[in-house]
Amino acid sequence: MNQRNTYTFSAFEAACRKYPERNALIYLGRKFSYRSLKQMIDQFATALHRLGVGHQDKVMIYLGNSPQWVIANFATQKLGAVVVPVSTIYTSYELLYMVQDAEVETVICMDTNFGYVKEVDRQHPLRRIIVTNLTDMLYTWQKIFGNLVDKIPKGNTVRGDNIYRFNELLRKAPPQPPDVDIDAYKDLAYIMYTGGTTGFPKGVPGSHASEVSYVSDVMDLFRDYINEGNDTMIMVNPLFHIMAKGFLLAAGLNFGVTTVLMPVPVVDAVLREIERFKVRWMLGVPALYRMILENDRLPSYDISSLTYCYCGGDVLPGEIFNRWRELTGHPLYQVYGSTEVGHLTYSLPGKEPDPRTVGNILTSRRCLIVDPETLEEVEVGETGELLVTSAFTIKKYWNKPEETKRSYVMVGEEIFYRMGDFVRMNESGEIQFVERTADTIKYKAYRISASEIEAVLQDHPTVIGACAVGVPDAGCGERIKAIVVLKEDAKGVDGQTLTAWCRKRLAPYKIPHYIEFRDMLPKSKVGKLLRREIRDEEKRKEAQ
Repeated sequence: MNQRNTYTFSAFEAACRKYPERNALIYLGRKFSYRSLKQMIDQFATALHRLGVGHQDKVMIYLGNSPQWVIANFATQKLGAVVVPVSTIYTSYELLYMVQDAEVETVICMDTNFGYVKEVDRQHPLRRIIVTNLTDMLYTWQKIFGNLVDKIPKGNTVRGDNIYRFNELLRKAPPQPPDVDIDAYKDLAYIMYTGGTTGFPKGVPGSHASEVSYVSDVMDLFRDYINEGNDTMIMVNPLFHIMAKGFLLAAGLNFGVTTVLMPVPVVDAVLREIERFKVRWMLGVPALYRMILENDRLPSYDISSLTYCYCGGDVLPGEIFNRWRELTGHPLYQVYGSTEVGHLTYSLPGKEPDPRTVGNILTSRRCLIVDPETLEEVEVGETGELLVTSAFTIKKYWNKPEETKRSYVMVGEEIFYRMGDFVRMNESGEIQFVERTADTIKYKAYRISASEIEAVLQDHPTVIGACAVGVPDAGCGERIKAIVVLKEDAKGVDGQTLTAWCRKRLAPYKIPHYIEFRDMLPKSKVGKLLRREIRDEEKRKEAQ
């Protein structure tokens, strides 16, 4: 990999020089050219530097899809600081843990979730809280109209010595960020959090080279199919997720493409923007494509421009694949990966994809399919656990040596990450997904650790045992079911009680949909929870 292209922002800045007047982003009707977006990034980088954000400092981006997210991400990384992107629906309980774990000093948030950040600040003082609003980057007339019709969500904020307004920082700073010496292979570019097997989220560190390696691979795949400087994509998936961020760079900003950025996945709004801007490229999860297909008003929208639509985050049902081809005349392509390894496989554009596979392995990644007990490779066509390595990834979790030992293994002279998914490889070198481990639940493309839910339930004073599993659901992949064992003297505790307990400690998408009470849970002879037994039991019930 060419050294000058190993920084996350290098290819984007090249696009800014090549296509300065081309629209980089369209957000709620406002258009941002590559020139103006680059200027705002440089201004915000200057502002962060003036506030004292320096090399390898941690900056949490607690924002939804917005120009502010893109600006904050690139500005932070230009300073050699580390982006910590998190979901806007995390509670203060989860937020506090990640702030402390990653040693975050700066949080950038919407005013609508400022209350959670302030709760964190009271328990773990932050040096900087930067607050913005959904409409901060819109035209003045849009703000006035939005206020008149009361359509703008607003949160309560307070003044403080460590509280700053995003727009004020932009307005006062010149686009003159300092030149920072960044080691693309050693310096961290981000820490992303994913579910933990011990009940706490795990931080996944990545360098600039980690991120650029797979983005460059995907750009090579797309190069002959994207109309560079004259194409349009739509981004619905949340940018705090590695799949969406990587796709935004590889299919959008790095090619001078216009990205229609959606703040929330409202299907009619998505369809309207596809029609209005003649969108050709799209990334979604199976649940989004299903919602589009089942929208009653779909026939009233012209989405014939859609050509390259990628799907990831969960297993793609054959029924959705077939209906999408029938609707658009084009297939759904697939993308597969994880926070730990980045993007791993892609269906090749221009080639008819096999809906049973998640595509071909990217060139910067190497895979083994092994027997999970012996770690010996299985024959082509046989099912085994997927292991992944790359010269560019950081092969450990942030501050989690035990989790690292559990998930990373030495095979020969290389360290591989255990994906925890069971797959097989066909003769064409494509990966076919078979099953995930019982510890992982996939709900609406969120990869949820069963152990994290169990740990929160077991913190309740009346609970002595808990098991969380995914129950198959055609609409959202899996719903979360918790099996709970209470103390013998527990009184007045029911499903609503435990759901309320979880709601205060977990993001909404992690809260169990069903809670069942039992006298005991299945365990092995050494006392290990046999989660797979309960999961198989639920599958049998579903099949009846």
